[in-house]
Formats: sequence, C-alpha cells, structure tokens
Amino acid sequence: MTDTTHSEVSADEPRRTAVTKRGGGAAASRGRTTIADGVVEKIAGLAARDVVGVHAMGSGLSRTFGAVRDRVPGAGGGKASVTRGVKAEVGEVQTALDLEIVVDYGVSIADVAGDVRENVIAAVERMTGLEVVEVNIAVSDVKLPEEEEEEPEPRLQ
Repeated sequence: MTDTTHSEVSADEPRRTAVTKRGGGAAASRGRTTIADGVVEKIAGLAARDVVGVHAMGSGLSRTFGAVRDRVPGAGGGKASVTRGVKAEVGEVQTALDLEIVVDYGVSIADVAGDVRENVIAAVERMTGLEVVEVNIAVSDVKLPEEEEEEPEPRLQ
C-alpha cells in the first residue's frame, strides 16, 4: 500500500491558487497605441453632425465635389463625406481640430458652435483617450429654408 498525504482545507478558508506573473508592469504599458488623424476626424465629424442647427459640414465647394463623388460607384464617397469639413492634428497624447460647418438659418451661431465644441470634445476624449486642446470652428454658410440642396443635376436619366 502507498501512503498518501492529504491536506484538508476547511470550508471557511478560501482556496489559494498560485498566479505566475509574466513580464513586468500593467498590460497598458506593454506597447504603443497610435490613432490616425482620420479616426479622430471621423469621430469629430459624426459628433458635430449630431448637434441641432448643423446643416452640413465643409465649404460649398467641398460639398459639391462630395455630392458628385457620392454618385460615382466605387469612389468611396460615403467614407469621405464623414470627414468632410474636419481636419485633425493628432499627437501622442493630444489632438487639435478644425471644423467647417454650415448652420441652419435662425439658430444662434454662438450656441451651435458651443454645442458642437462640447459634443466633439466629449466624443473624441471618450473614444480615444486623447486630450482635445482646441476645436476651431469656421461657419462657412447659412442654409436658408427656401434654398435647394446643392447637388448637381444628373446628366443621365
């Protein structure tokens, strides 16, 4: 017969398991995360469009070219329209943004700009962890109620 030794653990004692740590430090310190300018531009563009009073993003010329590009199959127009009117400069821990917006007629431009700034800062900082040091807003146009959309007429029917 073989003699075996048992160590009994009472129900009151918690079981301990040996955890072997590999490497050093927290997982977050074991590499670099870089965020492309385009990622921040998309986040900022979507956040700015969510604000009531923002009719469109970008200048009239860029919106016209974007409308044409959106109609060309395979031109990637949907991707470009998200970042239209947004320029980001991204560093390792901070970012700065320039936005160009078109506001609806009758809204307070100062209020809309403030709301855009708050919404963009909150979204970018929450999603990227970057500190937003500035959000510059240029209002390039006002959308009048009776104006038609600036999309070119299709040549083919």
